[in-house]
Amino acid sequence: MSQDQAHGLLDSTGNPIARMPNVVKPGTNGIVRNEAGEILLQRRADNGLWGLPGGVQDVGESARDGAIREVFEETGLTVSVTRLIGVYSDPHQYAIDAYPGGHTVHYVTAVFECERIAGELTLSGESTDLGYFPPDALPDVTPPGVRLRVRDALAGRAAAFIR
Repeated sequence: MSQDQAHGLLDSTGNPIARMPNVVKPGTNGIVRNEAGEILLQRRADNGLWGLPGGVQDVGESARDGAIREVFEETGLTVSVTRLIGVYSDPHQYAIDAYPGGHTVHYVTAVFECERIAGELTLSGESTDLGYFPPDALPDVTPPGVRLRVRDALAGRAAAFIR
């Protein structure tokens, strides 16, 4: 994709990107629900938006293990992965993150449904708040890419979404 094609692409928050990403990275998200069916979200310290726990998969780590690690690091919860919800990589569907200073990354993110095994909610340096929210009442400052992933998780499809 050329620089000219960046026009019209949106980042994960729904804002237009100024330039094409120069790197593709593997990412993971974990969707954790409580007994009431509410979705666990973290308020991100870097942009103040609510998102799913997750991050970049480490070298030598499976996507599954990356999701488990990221959920633990960002929430204090030990989880197991119960199913793959989908793989999100389409640059036209919020797969690009723009960072301060103009750095942009195109993510290929595996999103997993996770079940809490142990632990208590604990803030990390990457979060300013953690909370469970009804899927139909997510905070106003929840980006469209997160809403899409939550909607897909609730669809209950056996087959994974490829977006």
